[in-house]
Amino acid sequence: MFVLNRKSLLFNFALLILGTYFFFLGLIQAQVFLKPLVTALIFSLLAVPLANKLESWKIPRIYSSLISTLLLLVASLGFFSLVSLQVKGFLDNWDNLVKSIRPMLESLNEFLIRQQTLEIEPLDTQNIRPKIPDLSDGEGGEQFPFSFVNYALGFILDYLLTMVYIFFLLHYRRKFKEFIIRLFPGEKKEEVTAIVRKTTAVAQQYLYGKFLLIIFLALVYAGGLGISGVRNYILISILAAVFSLIPYFGNLIALGLVLALRIAAGGDMAGLFAVIVVFSVVQFIETYILEPYVIGDQVDIHPFFIIVTVILGNMVWGVMGMILAVPVVGIINVVLRNVSSLEAFGFLLSNDSKPIKRLGPGY
Repeated sequence: MFVLNRKSLLFNFALLILGTYFFFLGLIQAQVFLKPLVTALIFSLLAVPLANKLESWKIPRIYSSLISTLLLLVASLGFFSLVSLQVKGFLDNWDNLVKSIRPMLESLNEFLIRQQTLEIEPLDTQNIRPKIPDLSDGEGGEQFPFSFVNYALGFILDYLLTMVYIFFLLHYRRKFKEFIIRLFPGEKKEEVTAIVRKTTAVAQQYLYGKFLLIIFLALVYAGGLGISGVRNYILISILAAVFSLIPYFGNLIALGLVLALRIAAGGDMAGLFAVIVVFSVVQFIETYILEPYVIGDQVDIHPFFIIVTVILGNMVWGVMGMILAVPVVGIINVVLRNVSSLEAFGFLLSNDSKPIKRLGPGY
């Protein structure tokens, strides 16, 4: 007869809650170190096939790793440059956007003034530019340049550090793989090797698939939003495509951004409807046609746990945590599904709805 020990159950449950709390607290506190490292680990898997191809041409590993890293660097710099140019064009048209949105804010201001029972401060429709501290003098002006420089330097250092990590991970990838295999006894080496290969394949297929989807989505969004008359549609299309890296939430954020800009530009209901149709059609094609074909079922995660992991990723590491959540959990799920003692957790995370045969008919 199966008897539960209440004290033992409560003790184990308390340990689980406490351990989970300190685990995520540690991830938050160590994000300065871990975020570039995990990012480099995921994206280095993207460059492994290229490095292997270069080595098959008798190029030494150090040079193949360096070339692969430099190509990732150039590709990322090109992407940032494209986005920066589009952002500059958007800011250059800021005054026109303000003129378009001011009548809407004035109408909202009049409505709030009429609500005598609500203690709401009327809006200042004469100055709706972003609140940027005055750089000439004052307390905010003294702190703003330093905080901006610190943020910019922090981003640049993290970016360069990620590239350095990618190079070393590529150069010593076989050493790291051999280290993982040697952690297990001889009879498990073949099984561990297979698991390592599967986890690598999952990350690569997911990243390659997402990369192709981003290119496709950017082109389709640009065509649809351009026809719909959305201003700065190139920038918005690129951002909307990149937002697709965040499952579920990314497309909603992009749609909200486009609708807000369309309303600010004085768009009519037909224009808003056209934007919604464009996003709905593209989302349908991405979800039911392209994503299953391009990405496949390698990242076999239940939608509920995708949402949970994305939310946790945002709480821990912000936007980058939301982007890294799915590939990291996909790799973890491969390990869980291939370790017999942890298979139950893999079953819980995956889309597999088949009941476990060893359970009785009552289940």
